[in-house]
Amino acid sequence: MKNYTQQYVAEQLEMTQAGYSKIERGTASLSIEKLEQLSVILELPIESIINFEKSSYFVEARNYVVCDSSNGVSFNTLKKLYEDKIELLEKLLLKTDKEVQYYKEKCGLV
Repeated sequence: MKNYTQQYVAEQLEMTQAGYSKIERGTASLSIEKLEQLSVILELPIESIINFEKSSYFVEARNYVVCDSSNGVSFNTLKKLYEDKIELLEKLLLKTDKEVQYYKEKCGLV
């Protein structure tokens, strides 16, 4: 979602790219400390990382047809990409609003 490379995230976590790749693939564990760091790097709540579902955040590239010979991308493709991005942002905002409400209630601010 942030277009960070595995190498960049691995460097931020002070680990190798290969090690971070194993975490992404689910073949290696992530310590609580590294999970907290990853939360800061990705600017996401820890709960979002733990409950992350790839299918709910990404649109498969095969759903798009690239057909404009001048630049390789059709208007409809770009329009669909932006519509999907807007939809994703709306979902993230809704989720964030729910999390804020939860923490307000937990702290007795509501």
